[in-house]
Amino acid sequence: MAILTKNDFRQMSETQLGEKLTDLRKELMKMNTQISAGTTPESPGKVKEVKKVIARIITVLSLRKKTSKEKKVEKKPEEEKKKQ
Repeated sequence: MAILTKNDFRQMSETQLGEKLTDLRKELMKMNTQISAGTTPESPGKVKEVKKVIARIITVLSLRKKTSKEKKVEKKPEEEKKKQ
């Protein structure tokens, strides 16, 4: 898995981010099962990296939802003025 930067996240659509998020969660689940079974993972540092990337994706998605809600709220007062 390559390290993704903030710019990579911004260029991806929400559906792409969602797919990447599910893939990373599956990968993390596989690593956690290896650890719980008692075997050592191929690269122990990768677990930490995957967790960080998952958190970054969730943050980007929540910020996008927040900004889209703010845009909707801003449009409503303008529509009310037009009706009056």
